[in-house]
Amino acid sequence: MSGYVYILASRKNGTLYTGVTSDLEHRVREHQESFMPGFTSRYGVKRLVWYRDYADIRDAIDDEKRIKKWRRKWKLEMIEAMNPGWDDLAELLGR
Repeated sequence: MSGYVYILASRKNGTLYTGVTSDLEHRVREHQESFMPGFTSRYGVKRLVWYRDYADIRDAIDDEKRIKKWRRKWKLEMIEAMNPGWDDLAELLGR
């Protein structure tokens, strides 16, 4: 089973959330619609600003754990490298 690691942001340089899923489009929709109460709905973290796909969900889970331990600066640099405008990449997923 394949998977994704993703980062959501409230705005450029705003609050960040790192997650893992096997269905990126569905999971991002859940965050954007505040389907479940929690961190992302509390802080308005709904913009998909970075993601990476993996052939094996276990690799995605391992990478998510690693990225969550990173310094904020490293996460910002990774986002900027892929998405310098901090655009909502959910639009690329068909939303």
